[in-house]
Amino acid sequence: MLILTRKIGESIVIGDNIVIKVVETGKNSIRIGIDAPREITVLRQEVFESIQRENILSSKGDKLDIAKAAKLFGSKESKKK
Repeated sequence: MLILTRKIGESIVIGDNIVIKVVETGKNSIRIGIDAPREITVLRQEVFESIQRENILSSKGDKLDIAKAAKLFGSKESKKK
């Protein structure tokens, strides 16, 4: 892990196109601004971890869930014919 000290208004550059700027400091917090291309996702860590957990849970469907989905899909297919 790289640890840097920055003052308000100073920035850190990552790669060629990501800039992180110190906007404000408080007693127990710091506000940063992130300038990155639209195609790069920027998330707070707790949001990222929550999404990861949800993705893992959704991939663990049981056989009953699959059977229900197949039944719904099958009924839609029979209506098309």
